Amino acid sequence: MKTIIEPFKIKSVEPIRFTTKEEREIILKDAGYNPFLIHADDVLIDLLTDSGTSAMSAAQWAGIMQGDESYAGSRSFYRFEAAIRKITGMKFIIPTHQGRAAEKILFSIVGGKGKYFPNNTHFDTTRANIEFSGAEADDFLNEIGKHPEIRADFKGNMDIEKLEKFIQEKGKENIPLCMITITNNSGGGQPVSMQNIRETKEVCTKYGIPLFIDACRFAENAYFIKIREKGYEHKSILEIVQEIFSYADGVTMSAKKDALVNIGGFLAMQDEKLATQCRNLLIVTEGFPTYGGLAGRDLEAVAQGLEEVLDENYLHYRIRSVAYLGDKLVAAGVPIIEPPGGHAIYLDAKRFLPEIPPYQFPGQAIVCALYIEGGIRSVEIGSVMFGKNDENGNMISPPMELVRLAIPRRVYTQSHIDYVSEVVIDAYKQRDKMRGLKFTYEAPMLRHFTAKFEPV
Repeated sequence: MKTIIEPFKIKSVEPIRFTTKEEREIILKDAGYNPFLIHADDVLIDLLTDSGTSAMSAAQWAGIMQGDESYAGSRSFYRFEAAIRKITGMKFIIPTHQGRAAEKILFSIVGGKGKYFPNNTHFDTTRANIEFSGAEADDFLNEIGKHPEIRADFKGNMDIEKLEKFIQEKGKENIPLCMITITNNSGGGQPVSMQNIRETKEVCTKYGIPLFIDACRFAENAYFIKIREKGYEHKSILEIVQEIFSYADGVTMSAKKDALVNIGGFLAMQDEKLATQCRNLLIVTEGFPTYGGLAGRDLEAVAQGLEEVLDENYLHYRIRSVAYLGDKLVAAGVPIIEPPGGHAIYLDAKRFLPEIPPYQFPGQAIVCALYIEGGIRSVEIGSVMFGKNDENGNMISPPMELVRLAIPRRVYTQSHIDYVSEVVIDAYKQRDKMRGLKFTYEAPMLRHFTAKFEPV
């Protein structure tokens, strides 16, 4: 196989400030051992998130100059609306400043105490917005998705049997909607098959429950369907995504992922009554329905990005370049979720640091080590992000303890990724020196963003 090259040329560059290991030790301590609190200038390779960190194209920057900043009825909104409708087929499209704003609006209306929301795996902001409303967020990841070491094509799938049992137990009247997240971010960036989306829809239809799709990485998921699921190898990416959304009654999306922009999102649905309620709340919290908290130039950039992300050459490069990092780590014995997902590599902290118990946050220990060793910023997805305490104050850990290395789109080159692999492998070889951590401060919700720690 020939080298996979970037399907673009670089027109503008941004310098990286280099730091020493000694400097980084001080920086990390001052940040309370939480890389979220480190100044970006002190990071060499930033893999904290792929959200809003993409490099935009020349066509997107040109669109920014053409953005119509009219308060109401902006032509940029109508281009934005047309691009989303072409992909999703949704009748009612509501712009928001990012995905969590769409979630906040949606769950403020349909959530509340005594309500339940099943998902293959909720991500942090989705879960937080559901729980903030007083409702309960429940995950039904299929069993194979809980085993990082096992390779399978669609480890992000919903457990259909458990979903239906849950609906029967809780009562369909207490479940305003079901969600499915593509790709499954908290489950290792693993894709969901078309068959699983179809089967989830069949269960929802049986009980009269709307199905919403969290579509942050819909194009990456569609590419996995194309290369892994029988019957889709000759279909275009657009055809695949249109089929995906044909099974949905609504969509939430942070455009900061697969729309290749730095800000933006939307809420879309087929139900006019619910759309009217959402628009009314949008006006209070975000802005007029034709801008929804975004500038016209941002609407233009999203519309253009949604066209570019459907390019098969881009998606081939995107998926293969992430797998390139995963392959190098697996070859060196570093435990990761296999096979590599679409937007990130997930280190398996339980196998990486088996001697550190979940209540001492092995994932956070790895995150700290990667920053000290190489200036790499990553994020823990485990007991820091999703752990909860029972009525006795004992921590309930999630099924997996992970460290996500999220790769920004069109930002880093192969040499950057080679450097990342070298740092991770070096850290793994020195894992016996890593220590667990404990909280010195934690917020009541989304604590991973602002928490502070100290070594045990």
